[in-house]
Amino acid sequence: MTADQSPRPLPILLVMSPAAQTTTATNSSIATSTTAKDGEPTPSPLPPQASLKSSSIATRPHPKPGYPTCKLRIECHDLYHDGAEVFFFNSKVSCDLSAAVTTVLSTLYTPSQSNSHIPPVRSVTLVLEEMGILAYTTGMELDNDHKEIHFSLGYISKIPIARRVDEIQGVLVHEMVHCWQWNAYGTAPGGLIEGIADFVRLKAGLSPPHWKKERREKWDQGYQHTGFFLDWIETQYGDGSVGRVNEALMNKRYDEDVFWVRLFGKGVQELWSEYCKTLPVKEGEEAVMVEKEERKATDELEKVLE
Repeated sequence: MTADQSPRPLPILLVMSPAAQTTTATNSSIATSTTAKDGEPTPSPLPPQASLKSSSIATRPHPKPGYPTCKLRIECHDLYHDGAEVFFFNSKVSCDLSAAVTTVLSTLYTPSQSNSHIPPVRSVTLVLEEMGILAYTTGMELDNDHKEIHFSLGYISKIPIARRVDEIQGVLVHEMVHCWQWNAYGTAPGGLIEGIADFVRLKAGLSPPHWKKERREKWDQGYQHTGFFLDWIETQYGDGSVGRVNEALMNKRYDEDVFWVRLFGKGVQELWSEYCKTLPVKEGEEAVMVEKEERKATDELEKVLE
């Protein structure tokens, strides 16, 4: 080597990591793709996108149908009455009225999106007043969708102390049924209407201790007598059977000859006879029953021979 010759630098060997090699190769391919063979620029390909699986897309479930609601009001005509003191001491009015509505609707109906099968009650007003009867329910004169439950302060004041809470709520449930039930355009037997109300009270566990299953002349003598009969039908033909009875009174006039047969395949008298056979026979009652059955058979035979 001469003095005027400069020494050549030694070559440096660079070693790239695998990750760097991958990045460089990717960048090189992208850069290469931006120039066509003829030297004209071409668009770079879009980076790959993650595919969205259908299962990852959140779907909003349809809300479950619920029962209708209505406004609840109370009027007390005499706050100084003993019955008023008993009532307000033993009842949480807003909770008890709301619970009565829930009890009635859940016993007689299954909710739907439209709830068109449930009477369109807009309000229920509880009226506490002194009167000669225990209680009654009516629609307001201007609009029947607004209901009134009238409850006797005199009766409330005489309820035994141990029975006050359950008796007050039991009466409220019974009368609340009349706000929400159908009546076949007013042609349904009164005993059936009252029997449905006491059936709901019975199912709510609010039946008073004096209620008893008894043999009666007619199935529609009403109140607890028909209530127990309807409870037997509910047991024999499945949950919701009394609800079906109520809804069958929605948009047709009552015709006893076909009403029960359409629902249960038997006439109401046959159903009543089957129910009575499940009741205990009191002393001396069996002979009366045999006599009635014989008289009935004779009457039917005479009709055939005529």
